[in-house]
Amino acid sequence: MFSKLTSILQHAVEALAPSLPLQEDFVYHWKAITHYYIETSDDKAPVTDTNIPSHLEQMLDILVQEENERESGETGPCMEYLLHHKILETLYTLGKADCPPGMKQQVLSFYTKLLGRIRQPLLPHINVYKPVQKLIRLCGEVLTAPTENEEIQFLCIVCAKLKQDPYLVNFFLENKLKAFASKGSASVITEDMLKGQDSLVTDIGQSVQPEEISNAAGAEQVEKEDDLSTSLDELNVTSSPEASAIRLNQDYNLVNSLLNLTKSPDGRIAVKACEGLMLLVSLPEPAAAKCLTQSTCLCELLTDRLTTLYKALPLSVDPLDIESVEAINWGLDSYSHKEDASAFPGKRALISFLSWFDYCDQLIKEAQKTTAVAMARSVRERFFVGVMEPQLMQTSEIGILTSTALLHRIVRQVTSDVLLQEMVGFILGGHREPETLTDINRHPLRYRLIEHCDHISDEISIMTLRMFEHLLQKPNEHILYNLVLRNLEERNYTEYKPPCQEDKDVVENGQIAGAVDLEEDPLFTDLSPDNTLSNQEWLSASPPISPEHPKNDGKTEVHKIVNSFLCLVPEEAKSSYHVEGTGYDTYLRDAHRQFRDYCAICLQWEWPGSPKSLEKCNLEASFFEGHFLKILFDRMGRILDQPYDVNLQVTSVLSKLSLFPHPHIHEYLLDPYVNLASGCRSLFSVIVRVVGDLMVRIQRIPDFTPKLLLVRKRLLGLEPEGPIIDHMTLLEGVIVLEEFCKELAAIAFVKYHASSTP
Repeated sequence: MFSKLTSILQHAVEALAPSLPLQEDFVYHWKAITHYYIETSDDKAPVTDTNIPSHLEQMLDILVQEENERESGETGPCMEYLLHHKILETLYTLGKADCPPGMKQQVLSFYTKLLGRIRQPLLPHINVYKPVQKLIRLCGEVLTAPTENEEIQFLCIVCAKLKQDPYLVNFFLENKLKAFASKGSASVITEDMLKGQDSLVTDIGQSVQPEEISNAAGAEQVEKEDDLSTSLDELNVTSSPEASAIRLNQDYNLVNSLLNLTKSPDGRIAVKACEGLMLLVSLPEPAAAKCLTQSTCLCELLTDRLTTLYKALPLSVDPLDIESVEAINWGLDSYSHKEDASAFPGKRALISFLSWFDYCDQLIKEAQKTTAVAMARSVRERFFVGVMEPQLMQTSEIGILTSTALLHRIVRQVTSDVLLQEMVGFILGGHREPETLTDINRHPLRYRLIEHCDHISDEISIMTLRMFEHLLQKPNEHILYNLVLRNLEERNYTEYKPPCQEDKDVVENGQIAGAVDLEEDPLFTDLSPDNTLSNQEWLSASPPISPEHPKNDGKTEVHKIVNSFLCLVPEEAKSSYHVEGTGYDTYLRDAHRQFRDYCAICLQWEWPGSPKSLEKCNLEASFFEGHFLKILFDRMGRILDQPYDVNLQVTSVLSKLSLFPHPHIHEYLLDPYVNLASGCRSLFSVIVRVVGDLMVRIQRIPDFTPKLLLVRKRLLGLEPEGPIIDHMTLLEGVIVLEEFCKELAAIAFVKYHASSTP
């Protein structure tokens, strides 16, 4: 109480007294602080009961006022006094001792305000960055310490200063003597070597001047002695043949202190520490990037926490809950189970895991290239391979389903190109040569995941197909190449017939050489010309065959392709024309939007505009569509006998593949007139076989068309659920098949129109 009264009287006297020159005023306040330590006998009283906070605040105000009164960048006498008399060094010593109690908070606050409020660059001064370095080491030492808030504020202002001038980070890479074994050669470490080492470089690699050493404060001298004894301990000099040698290593204590504070139970402190790390990893300085990945535990901490949070998840989280949990943002990971109406068991743990994964993803996205690669590789090796792979490879259906749902969520969430690259390598491997049936299990995880697309459990099949569907939409060329394109590169699915004069005459008469006319195909004998689409019915947009549109690119006329798909399903198996809003034109709009998006993804991949010339292709090699397409085609071939949800997912993946603007994909998946080599199948040929089977089975089902229409209306919610209808799986499969054919027709048309538009 008495000290507070003294403080009030002092302020009153200062207000009445004539204003002193700034430097005198500054020195007065500093001496008032030092006199406290000389005169006081009670060092247990908290600092808030003394005048020290008031004097420190006055010193800051004077420094700010001095800077405002001077030319930009000019150092005033008060700042000169602070630097020359090593005031920050002294304050650090008082803060470290925390004398009087609470002094550490006052010192941290003073440093923070000084760096934040003074515009001129202070950190390059040795009498600033040295004590700042030491104060950084005190931060994060004890979790939930009373100074945590001041510590994080101080660390963040240092990070902000480094962001403004990245080169300054070199001041905070602290040199440290390390020992390493030198096999077969005895190394004698002499006192001269240590002296030479000590005087060779400072923490910023500059020569140390003798006068700087002689002017060192007592506290700094103690610190140096401690460093030297530590270095000698680390050297562990022995007389054994495998003697130790000296090497210079660097500590990045700013990172280590922030890493400690990311573990704080106080969410606000942890988020601020994460923000500080985000700033540091983005600094472009190569030395800092190297130190960050080699001399800190950043990579280990990121992945260890991912592992811990992943293992904390319940063994059987509902996949729908994993899918539906709201978008995760690492900085906003605040969740109250009591306030959440849609809470489910494990939601808190799931949000924590996804939030930390999002932080890792954003950190890698922002990081300097070297740092990003090291962090992403660590996530792959220590988390994807070490933790997730065993879960994905297990035999328990519940375990497979949960881990695949989590992998799907991660695939959807990842945005960093570097982390995506590592994740793709983890899932698919790096192989790019054509597949063969005997080597499809070369990358065991890829093989297992593709096999899961045709799992006995429909839930696992659907979840894995959804994961691949989202993977295909990621901006990474290797995904599509590894799954599909490497097997189509040589176009050995085609049977090459050199064109003869007779073929040329046929082409000129409007027919395609080697193509089978659908009206002559035994599967389509019931079709009349009236059943085909007229030009007007595909929005009058079909390019006319005329001299202005010569057929010199080898493409089948688009109206033939469109009609081929639209006429695949026989009339008695069609039901969409009975229901409004299910026409072909709705697919055209969707296909146009999606194709534009896919073109944007593939723009930088430099794909060819036309197929590889058959003369340059190795058509003698045996064709295998690849494991992925094999499973999809097998599934497609069973569309009449599979559950509705499975069929929707299979056709969704195939339609996404068809949208890619690669000429070989277009030819193989969307050209019904391609001359298939013996024993090969294409998407169109698979559907033709399904239709052949359907036409036989229709004959055995009475009232097939009315039942089909009723099922469609129920699926659309236009009819209430009623009695179970016979052959429900077949009827639903027919509806999916009809819609899929319309979707493929729309994609083919949109792609043709895009390629023919200048």
